[in-house]
Amino acid sequence: MNNRALVTETAASFAYAPEQRVARLAPMPLRELFLITTLFWLYVTLSNVLYAHSLQADVAKVSDVVVFGPWGQRVLQHVLLFPVLLVCYWSSLRIGWTTVWRALAQVVLGVAFASLSFWAMVLAILLPDNLQMPPAVAGQPAESMGALWLASFINFFLSYGFGLALVTGFALYQRFRDSELQVAALEREWSTARLAALRMQLSPHTLFNLLHTIRGQIDWNPQIAQSMMVQLADLLRRLLNAGERDFSLLADELRFVQLYLELQERRFADRLTVVLPDIEAQPAVWVPSLILQPLVENAVVHGLAGHGGAITVRIEAFLSSETLILRVINSIAPNHAVRRDGIGLSNVRERLAVQFGPNATVDIGPTDATTWVAQLAIPVLRELTPQQRSAREIS
Repeated sequence: MNNRALVTETAASFAYAPEQRVARLAPMPLRELFLITTLFWLYVTLSNVLYAHSLQADVAKVSDVVVFGPWGQRVLQHVLLFPVLLVCYWSSLRIGWTTVWRALAQVVLGVAFASLSFWAMVLAILLPDNLQMPPAVAGQPAESMGALWLASFINFFLSYGFGLALVTGFALYQRFRDSELQVAALEREWSTARLAALRMQLSPHTLFNLLHTIRGQIDWNPQIAQSMMVQLADLLRRLLNAGERDFSLLADELRFVQLYLELQERRFADRLTVVLPDIEAQPAVWVPSLILQPLVENAVVHGLAGHGGAITVRIEAFLSSETLILRVINSIAPNHAVRRDGIGLSNVRERLAVQFGPNATVDIGPTDATTWVAQLAIPVLRELTPQQRSAREIS
């Protein structure tokens, strides 16, 4: 499978993954549901007790009639309702709202819970420690009891709805947060897969030509052919090693370029001259692995195209403040048009955009009729970040 097919297949698999993974998100953990429901119900209990106490105090100013039971009974009422509330909210989160029938089931849960509120109060009154029914309640006719049930139903139905909105909102937030984390993870995986494909993009045409050159030297000069074969094996080994990590030291990157250009010098004999900086004197900074290779390959191919004489390929690397400047300079035939958007150059632009965003620039073009320059300006990386270091150690 070639690199383009690899990237396309990876992108296609990732394109559907977020929806599939979000659809399989686990519901809110029971511990978190219990905590949120408990805090909400404590607030409701306190509000109802204080409200009843306030109204009873106002009634006491004009009458001795006990309209509301003691605060302990109201607290017990809410305690008895709490397990029911927790079960209803747990069921609600699993039912969802995706269809009309599910929405109707949500309403049924709320109605069932609110319907039990009055009877929970009655149960709280009739428990062994609370055998005396409040006079204002014990003497009420059936119509008044119905009114009390309705008032309790409306109060607790509204409370149930507010609590359900709180729990559902928190669950949706959790799902949104989890989906965001999963999308971010997918984007990192996609970037990693894309960079892996881009790093391995050494032109098959170049390898074919190098093998063809070695084959041509076997009969004429077996020693040179053997030496070139060793160099090509070393080149491929370095290519595989560099292709497995995101960053390499600048000196290692220049050694890979040197090995590649030495093979090309042997291939083109007197037509190619290479000028490299002092590799051992380079600062200990990190660069994206194989970032220079497409530029150097482009310089050799397009420099020799349409050019009958010798050409020179020169590599420059230096620091400017906190920016690393890398230049690949090659001579070209006068008025020879060179594409600015070839595969190799697009490769470099895309990798720098993924790894550095707007902090890296790529300037490619002629400086005069016979000179072509490709310049990269990237931030100086004297030490790798933990993410970059872990990616390199894994490789």
